[in-house]
Amino acid sequence: MRKILIGVLLFLVVLVAAAALVPLLFKDKLRALADKQLAERVRARVLYDPANIDVSLLRTFPDLTLNLKELRVIGLDSFRRDTLAYLPALRVGLDVMSVVRGGQIKVKTVELDRPDLSLRVLKSGRANWDIMISDSAAAAQGQDTTQVSLAIQGWKLNDARLRYEDLTLPFRMEARGMNHSGAGDFERNVFDMTSQTTVTDLDMAYGGVNYLTDKQVNADVTMAMDLDKMLFTFKDNKVKLNDFPFSFAGAIGLPNATDITYDLTFKALETDFKNILSLVPGVYTDKFKNIETSGKVAFDGYYKGTQSAVRMPGYGLNLQVSNGQFHYPDLPQAARNINLKMNVDNPSGFTNNVKVNIPQFHLDLGKNPIDGNVLIDGLEPMKLDGRVKANVDLAEMLKVYPVKDLAMRGQFFVDATGKGIYSKTQMPVVNAAIRLTNGYVKSAQFPAPIEQINLNGTVVNTTGQVNDTQINLPQFRMVLEGEPLEGRLAAQNIAKPVFDADVRGTVDLTKITKIFPLEGMTVTGRVKGNIAAKGNMADVEAGRYQNVVASGNVQASNITYQSKDLPQGVKISSANATFNNNQIAVQSLAGTTGSSDFNASGTVSNYMGYLFVPGQSLLATMTVNSRNFNVNEWMVDEVTAKPTAAAKPGAAPAKAQGVVQIPKFFDLVLNSSVGNVTYDNLKLTNLKGTVLVKDQTATLQNLTFNTLGGEFATTGSYTSKDLAHPKFNFGLNIKNLSFQNAFSAFNTIKTLVPLASQVEGIFGTNFNVSGEMGPDMMPNLASLSGKGLFDVVRAAVNRSEVMTKIASLTTLPELKEILVVNKRIDAQIVNGNLIVQPFDLTVGDVKMTLGGSNSLAGILEYAAALNVPTGKLGSALSSKVTQLTGVKDLQGTDRVTLGLNIGGTVTNPSVKLTSGSVKDQAKTMVTSVVKTKAADALNNLAAKNKFLKDSTLRVEELNRQALEARAKQEVEKRKLEAEAKAKNEVGRQLNNLFGKPKPKPAPTPTPEPADTTKKGG
Repeated sequence: MRKILIGVLLFLVVLVAAAALVPLLFKDKLRALADKQLAERVRARVLYDPANIDVSLLRTFPDLTLNLKELRVIGLDSFRRDTLAYLPALRVGLDVMSVVRGGQIKVKTVELDRPDLSLRVLKSGRANWDIMISDSAAAAQGQDTTQVSLAIQGWKLNDARLRYEDLTLPFRMEARGMNHSGAGDFERNVFDMTSQTTVTDLDMAYGGVNYLTDKQVNADVTMAMDLDKMLFTFKDNKVKLNDFPFSFAGAIGLPNATDITYDLTFKALETDFKNILSLVPGVYTDKFKNIETSGKVAFDGYYKGTQSAVRMPGYGLNLQVSNGQFHYPDLPQAARNINLKMNVDNPSGFTNNVKVNIPQFHLDLGKNPIDGNVLIDGLEPMKLDGRVKANVDLAEMLKVYPVKDLAMRGQFFVDATGKGIYSKTQMPVVNAAIRLTNGYVKSAQFPAPIEQINLNGTVVNTTGQVNDTQINLPQFRMVLEGEPLEGRLAAQNIAKPVFDADVRGTVDLTKITKIFPLEGMTVTGRVKGNIAAKGNMADVEAGRYQNVVASGNVQASNITYQSKDLPQGVKISSANATFNNNQIAVQSLAGTTGSSDFNASGTVSNYMGYLFVPGQSLLATMTVNSRNFNVNEWMVDEVTAKPTAAAKPGAAPAKAQGVVQIPKFFDLVLNSSVGNVTYDNLKLTNLKGTVLVKDQTATLQNLTFNTLGGEFATTGSYTSKDLAHPKFNFGLNIKNLSFQNAFSAFNTIKTLVPLASQVEGIFGTNFNVSGEMGPDMMPNLASLSGKGLFDVVRAAVNRSEVMTKIASLTTLPELKEILVVNKRIDAQIVNGNLIVQPFDLTVGDVKMTLGGSNSLAGILEYAAALNVPTGKLGSALSSKVTQLTGVKDLQGTDRVTLGLNIGGTVTNPSVKLTSGSVKDQAKTMVTSVVKTKAADALNNLAAKNKFLKDSTLRVEELNRQALEARAKQEVEKRKLEAEAKAKNEVGRQLNNLFGKPKPKPAPTPTPEPADTTKKGG
């Protein structure tokens, strides 16, 4: 026994030692392997801290666990701003012996804690999760694909969030609080896979309509996996959506690399009406548990066919509710006689071929009946035959169905029929009437009720022609806290409406938007007005406003508006305006936006075309004044067009982030006067001038302002048509600007004129410059081109490394400090390089000519020529000049010209003596060098433009090929769709011809049923 205990103890010691040592021994190896696999096999940006990779043995003993924390996967190209996955904690279980042996490492388990996964499919069909590089592709690149193998036996997701969006459908789904686990032996080719899934909140939407909201899911699924045939068959499974359980039967197959086959049926597992009722939005509450129900439900369907680039599987479902009833114990009334039959069938799978048949729908809300039926055949065009009729006392409805903190009264009546074809050119024959009498609504969001709601309207079309539709609302009225709003509206001819409207009253926007919230927006304030309009939309589109009768006046006070796209918000403290057919006359408009204030007056025209005709511009001529305006608050991201900072009044961003977006359909003349302007880190004062806004371009005319102690004037334009590459073209006239202030404030000066940091003095410039704005609303220096003059009023060059080295090389100490007065310098910018034309300086009895260029990288390429008295040359320099000129007796000449090459950088320049001459040819020597530099820059620019043009052509060609491929797919899809539709129609006709039953004897006539929608029916 003693030996056994010692043996067990030794075994435990060895085991514990192994558990401690194995992670240490293999940590670096596994970390390097993880780095390599992520780098080589994932086509995306994978962001993580290598220090967050760890190894342990105890958690998944006897497997080894590779832990990765805070890992983020971001897409490329079209998805470069999308985070595909954020994984706070990822654990990968590895077969410990495969790690120890050093051969192929087997991955056995994967576990994720709180993962946030966002899956997207673009309209082009590209999916953001297509990021894994296949074994064949990796092998073709010479990579070792045998280092890791998947021997998965189990996986788990804990508290996951999953978002899926497919813009090709369009379909959107989000699952929150998802827990999922699965098991299966993926080392075998035939096995059973089991999985368990729960979801706390599930949302689904199709075509912008929410079909599931905050639903719960519980699913247990067992599938037979045949990896040889790539066939996956449902075995035991049960899915529960809220309290509605159903199951699947059938199989899913992957017969090739592009297609997916489905042969599935599904059905409800229980027939209680209460189960299907739990899917109704808002019903799944604590009260639902105690609800009294009766009635039966039948539900089944299929999903069968092949999914490919041009096909989708067919589908269908049947739903029948018989004698349904529900009653909340706390409420006096019940919903009774719920009868519904619905059949959806589309065996071809093409959405346009779907048929929906609801031959019967009836519901009694207390004593209030609702009846309807509808038959839909196809979507484009849509054959429609349906009716809905209801006569409901709203107060009684709330006695049946609980809506928390909501009070309603009034009699609501609707009777609508529609039969015919609905398309872009056709309209069903429609006869619809709607009435609300003595309506009353009060909610907890804003307890002030809307009272005395009365409206009476009709929609009628007797011919089926779109333009014969008539909408008539002869009277509507409502009162909100004693303030009435009333009016009328009549319209006909849908394509080119003929309208007659009159609205008058006061609207408290604060109250209205609390009763009817606007998603993502906050609006407050009061608007009072009297507006009338009568005319024809054809006249509006053609600009014949004289044929439109419009008049009215509007007074607004304390209006505020804030949204995601305008986080700084706008507040209009007061506004008064009158309008007629042609224009709106704004007498006064005062307000703030973010930390900026404004006052405006003027005229606005073509407001009807702007409001009602897509693509027409709003025309305006306004005088705008402001004490303080912060441009930084209007910056947007150059790709998403979303604001880059949610500025708050008094706490606006100090520096620019993003670019300014010019509105698309504005044609404005703004005569502006602003006391103080904040732009990036600059403070501008006394800004005056005219700004023209048209076609997403702002043109500045005679705009003047002061900043940094200088006077600025500019005329030019800025356009944001291509928001990712906004362009500008400005003429700048600057006076009395300090070199030091310019160098400190402008990155352009720092990069293109680095010598300015070593200059004290004042200068001006008259310069034309064009290029592209960067994402910080500062010029992209590589895109700059320009030409102009610099007027140096006074400049002292001190402590310059360049001049110090020139003075040392030439033994002319007076060149260490030079003074320049009233000198004009000609310069140009080519391909981001500053090229300075030769200019002359005189320092004592030394004449200097200087010219050349410097690049964005700060590299100097200048030439200098010094014409100096021969007697000022030292012996060493005289000897060097003698070698360069071949003149042995320099004492016989009065002056010599020295040619210098200046390279390096401003802080570390290099100066070399390259030539000498007894002739006064300084200008010629420098001009030759400058011409060469200018020619090189122009050639480089031409090559760059050609490359960009070629790249653009290549992208356009790829886009064209992609469009052609999609067009071919669409043609093939429509062909198959038409064939399927024709086949269904032939089958229907044959069925009518051969399968029509013999006529039965005519039944004895029965009395017409009473109209249950009439009071007391």
